Amino acid sequence: MANPAEFMLSDIREKYAAIPASPAFSRLYDDPEWGHMFAVLHKRLNEHFADINGRAKSTHHYWAENSRDLLALIDQIEADLHSLKRAGVEVELADSYQNVLERCRPWLAPSGGSVVPEDFEPIELIGYQQVFDFAARSVKLQKHETPVEMVMVGSGSYAHVYSYVDPDYGVKFAMKRAKKDLDERDLQRFKQEFDVLKKLSFPYVVEVYLYNEARNEYRMEYCDTTLRDHISKKHARMSFAARKRIALQFLYGINYLHHQGLLHRDVSLQNILLKVFDSGAVLVKLSDFGLVKDQSVQFTRTQTEMKGTIRDPTLSSFRDYSVVNEMYAIGHVLAYIFKGKESLPPSQRHRRSDRSQVRPQRPCSALPGRLGPDFRRGAAGGTTIAVVSKGARVVARRASIPRECPPRVMAAGTRCVARVIADRSASLGIGDDDDLAVKSAVGCC
Repeated sequence: MANPAEFMLSDIREKYAAIPASPAFSRLYDDPEWGHMFAVLHKRLNEHFADINGRAKSTHHYWAENSRDLLALIDQIEADLHSLKRAGVEVELADSYQNVLERCRPWLAPSGGSVVPEDFEPIELIGYQQVFDFAARSVKLQKHETPVEMVMVGSGSYAHVYSYVDPDYGVKFAMKRAKKDLDERDLQRFKQEFDVLKKLSFPYVVEVYLYNEARNEYRMEYCDTTLRDHISKKHARMSFAARKRIALQFLYGINYLHHQGLLHRDVSLQNILLKVFDSGAVLVKLSDFGLVKDQSVQFTRTQTEMKGTIRDPTLSSFRDYSVVNEMYAIGHVLAYIFKGKESLPPSQRHRRSDRSQVRPQRPCSALPGRLGPDFRRGAAGGTTIAVVSKGARVVARRASIPRECPPRVMAAGTRCVARVIADRSASLGIGDDDDLAVKSAVGCC
C-alpha cells in the first residue's frame, strides 16, 4: 500500500529540483536529500532582505511584484516545513530569520507595493552559515563575542587558576593558565597534565575540557574549596560519617589512578578539591597533576630536584618514586580528615624519658591463621589500608581483610590489624594514643 508521507516528500523534492541554486549557498548544506531545497530558499530570502534594506534607506517603497513574491515565499516556507514535519522530517528556520519574516508580514501588501516603516531596523544577512537545520540534529547556542571577566582563585608552581561564569550556560568554570616564565620542560609538564586528565574519567578526578595552544591554558570544572579549607572551617561540627565519606571518595580516586598506572606524586591538602552542594553533600575531586608519573614512562631525570608538598623522607630520588612513597602523603591526608590537624602531636610513648620501661606487645604475625578459615577464604576479596601517624611522620601498613565476611570475623580482623601495627611500630615509639588513625582507617574499609 502506498505511503502518503512518501508522496508528500517526493512532491516537495521535485518542486525544488527544477530551481537552480547558487554554489555560494549550496556549499552550506551537505544533506544529499534536502540540502538543495534549503539552499534555494536561503538564496531567495537573502535577495529579498537585501532589497528591503536598500529601500529602507531610500524611498521606503518596496515594489509590488517583490512584495507579492515575498508573501508567497513566506507561505511556501511555512507550508513546506509543516509538510516535512508531518512526514517525520522536522526542520527549523533560524530564529533571526523567523523574526524578520514576522516583522515584514504586517506591512507587506499584495498589490500597489508596500511601505517600509520609517523605524524599520536593517536586516542582518546570514551568508556563511545555515539558516535551515534539522531540529533533531542541532542545539542552539548563543555566541558571545564580548570578553568574560575572570577572577583569580588560586596560584601554583606552574599556573594561575581563574574562575568565570559561561554566558551560554550560566555555569561557573575554572581556567588554568600557565605562567609566562615557565621553561620548556615545565610547560611540557603543564600540557602533559591536561593530556592525562583528558584521558581520565572518574567521579573523583577533576574534569578538563579544552586546551588553548595560543595562550597555554585550559578549561576545567570549577570546585568550591580545598580539603584543607573545608575541614578547618567545619572540623568542630563534622560527624565521623561525614569524614568517612570524604576519606572513602579520596581513597577511591587514588585507587583509580593507581589502577591506571599513574602516580600523582603531589597528594596534598591543597590539591584535593571539593564541590560543596546546597544540601551539604560533598564531592571530592583530585586535581593538580603537574607531577603525575606514568609508571610505564621514564620522564623524570635521575638528578631532578625533589618536588611535591608532602614528601616521604625515605625517598632519595624522585625518579624512584613508587606507590609506597605515595602512601606517606595518603596517610597525612587521612589523618587530617579524621583529626583535623596538619601537624600531629608526638605519641605518649615518645614523650616518656625511660623507654626501657616500655613493654613490647606480643607479636601477632600470623594474621590470617589467627582469624580462622572464614577469614582465609575471604582474604582475597579486598584490602584494608591502615595508617599510623607519629608526629609529622606517617608509617603505612597494609593487611588483607575480606570485603564480605561475618561481622564477628571483621571485628576480630580489625583488632588484630591494630595489634600488628602496634607490634611493628613499637620500635618507632608510636603509642596507643596514635592508634586513632589506625582504627579510623580500618573502620572505613
